[in-house]
Amino acid sequence: MSQDDGCLICRKIVDNLTSAVMVFDPEYRLVFINTTGEMLFADSARHLVGLRAQELLTASNQTIENQLKQCLATGVSRTERNVVLGLPERQVTVDMSLTPLFEGVRPISVLIELHQLDRHLRISRDEQLLAQHNASRILVRGLAHEIKNPLGGLRGAAQLLDRELNSGELREYTQIMIAESDRLQSLLDRMLGPSKPPQKSLLNIHRVVERVRQLVRVEAPAGVSIECDYDPSLPTLYADKDQLIQAILNIARNAIQAVDERGNVIFRTRIHRQVTIGGQRNRLCVKIDVIDDGPGIEPDMMSQIFYPMVTGRADGTGLGLSIAQSLINQHGGLIEAISDRGQTIFSILLPLRNGNE
Repeated sequence: MSQDDGCLICRKIVDNLTSAVMVFDPEYRLVFINTTGEMLFADSARHLVGLRAQELLTASNQTIENQLKQCLATGVSRTERNVVLGLPERQVTVDMSLTPLFEGVRPISVLIELHQLDRHLRISRDEQLLAQHNASRILVRGLAHEIKNPLGGLRGAAQLLDRELNSGELREYTQIMIAESDRLQSLLDRMLGPSKPPQKSLLNIHRVVERVRQLVRVEAPAGVSIECDYDPSLPTLYADKDQLIQAILNIARNAIQAVDERGNVIFRTRIHRQVTIGGQRNRLCVKIDVIDDGPGIEPDMMSQIFYPMVTGRADGTGLGLSIAQSLINQHGGLIEAISDRGQTIFSILLPLRNGNE
């Protein structure tokens, strides 16, 4: 194996690490960053290489450049735990290691490795969310089966009684019984969620999102602004168009109801790399965000919003988000939610696997 082949293999190994790896020169300028680091900064190496450390990172305890200076001066590695790092647009919690790289006996650069802790917390939370959703679906299916059998018997008895009665006034009661039985049957079917597997085909996700945006624009009050922020570079997705429309529509209608008569709803698409869903790591995922500036979801409701029959509205059924989660789960994806007063974000993550075949 040649030296070039060895370098290529090393580069592939570093690029596939789950931690961000950066190398800074003696002037504290970035000279290398791996793929995970690009994901962390949401920018390409082409734009990041050459920037000074202080332009990229700020730490909660001392400046990054001071730490780089100490590492170069002493030639000693150091590790810090639970460091809150300020990135250009957000904060992350990491374990940070600084390792001097030597030429002979003199350190000439510093390798920084960032092990993102909140990422692992998200993975744990997502796995718990999937487990809760699967458990609730098993419970609902069992409950629906137990209800459907006597419900069918009641409806049949009401139909037989309706045929025997001559009084129109009494038949009005049997018609009510039949109608209410049908309503309960419909409710049970909706609780059970989709019964058919996805009918997948290659599709442009923006056409799907635009269809939903057009539908909710018709339904929304005049004071609600519905905007889009799309990434035009997204590849085609192998998915069921109708199921995706239904899932996004359920979320979008909640957003419209949350802002009431006046507010803003934004549909945003992005590509995300190295995303773990249900214990499976996906190299690429399409992320669809539905963002509203309504009052937010109460903290004690956040862990329950994907359960069937859980709703914060007096007139809500509590089925929309549960059905949406089931539809996205059938595509190997997941719906996440974060909420604060003035901003709620529902994020749909859909894996792009093996060219979506």
